Amino acid sequence: MTLRILHVLDHSLPLHSGYTFRTLSILREQRALGWQTWQLTTPKQGATADREEQAGDWHFYRTPSEPGTGLLAQMRLTAARLGELVRELRPDLIHAHSPVLNALPSLWVGRRLGVPVVYEMRASWEDAAVDHGTTREGSARYRVSRALESFALKRADAITTICEGLRGDIVARGIPAERITVIPNAVDAQTFQFGVPADAQLRSRLRLDGATVLGFAGSFYAYEGLALLLDAVAAMRARHPALRVLLVGGGPQEQALKDQVQRLGLQDAVVFTGRVPHSEVQRYYELIDVLAYPRLPMRLTELVTPLKPLEAMAQGRIFVASDVGGHRELIRDGETGFLFRAGDVQALVARLEQVLAQQQDWPRVRAQARRFVEDERTWTRSVAGYRHAYAQAMASRGQQHAALA
Repeated sequence: MTLRILHVLDHSLPLHSGYTFRTLSILREQRALGWQTWQLTTPKQGATADREEQAGDWHFYRTPSEPGTGLLAQMRLTAARLGELVRELRPDLIHAHSPVLNALPSLWVGRRLGVPVVYEMRASWEDAAVDHGTTREGSARYRVSRALESFALKRADAITTICEGLRGDIVARGIPAERITVIPNAVDAQTFQFGVPADAQLRSRLRLDGATVLGFAGSFYAYEGLALLLDAVAAMRARHPALRVLLVGGGPQEQALKDQVQRLGLQDAVVFTGRVPHSEVQRYYELIDVLAYPRLPMRLTELVTPLKPLEAMAQGRIFVASDVGGHRELIRDGETGFLFRAGDVQALVARLEQVLAQQQDWPRVRAQARRFVEDERTWTRSVAGYRHAYAQAMASRGQQHAALA
C-alpha cells in the first residue's frame, strides 16, 4: 500500500533557491522509497490564476491569488485550496514546510478532515523576518511572529527540522524533544564532480590566469559577511598581489559590495559574475582556490546550517568559514574545512594566510571532506528519517500505515 503525502510549500520551481533545491531532493528520495507525493504552493509562489503548473519534470498544484493579497487572505486561500486537494487526493499525511504561514492552514484543514500534519521548520518565521529587514528583534511584531510559530509547533502531530540548532530552539519553546526529528541538509554527492580541472577558457574570460582565487557562490545577503571578506583581501593584497576574489551570484547587498570595492581600490582584484544558472555553478567553483563563508554572528546563523559548505565538501573544495553555530555543526575544523572567529576581520586574515601557506595539506582535507559527505550527508540517508516522523504523526491520530512499519 503506497504512502501518500501532500506537501505544502512556500515556493517551488521554476523559482530557484536553496528552499527549492531542498524540496526537490526530498521529493526525489521519497518517490525512490515508493511513496506518492503531491505538491501545493501557497500565494507566496506569485499571483496567478492557474490551479496547476508543470515545471520541468514536476507537477505542482497552485493557489490562485491576486497581486497585493495580504497575509491573512493568503492563509485563507491556502486553506481553501488545500481542503479541495485533501478531499480529491485523499493523502495519508499533510507535510507543511516553513514558514508558519503554511503550517497554520495545514493544521486547520488537517484537524477538520482528520489528516495528520507534519510541520517542517526550516527556519523560524521571526528570525527570517529579522533577516529580511521587515521586523526588529524584540519588537511587538517579532513577539507575535514567535508566538504564532510556537502555536503551530505545539499543535503539529510531528515536527521535523533541518539541524540541531533549530531543534534546540524548538525544545526551548516547551516542545518535548521526542516529538522532533532532525532531517539534515544533504547533497547528492554523485552530482558533484571531485578533482575536476578548472575550465581554462572561463578562467581567462574572467581574467583569473595566474591568480590565487578566493571566492563565494550564493545570494548576497548582509549576514553572509562578504563585506568582511573584501576588508580581509584589502589587508592581504600587499603580501599577495596575485590575490583575486570571485563573487558568483547576486542579491540585496550587491550594490553595497560594489561600492565597497571602489572605496577599497579593489577594482582589479574583485570579479562579480552576476547570477549564473544552477547547472553552471560547478564550473565557477572549480576556478576558486579557497571558498569563503564569513557569515556574521546572529541568531539566524547560529541556529541554521547552510547548504553551501556541504556542496563545497562534495566537490573537495578548500574553504574557510566563520565559527557561527550553523557552521560548527557541519565543519570539523582542520579536517573538512577551516574555521575563524566570526565577525573578526583579523581572524579571517590570519586563517586565510595559514590556509594559503599550507597547501601541502589540501589533498588530505579535500579527501576527508568528500568522505564526510558520502558517509553522513547524502539525501538518501537524510530522507530516511521521515519514516519515523510520519509514523509518529499517524500514531498521534490513532492511525498507522504499512509502508512505515
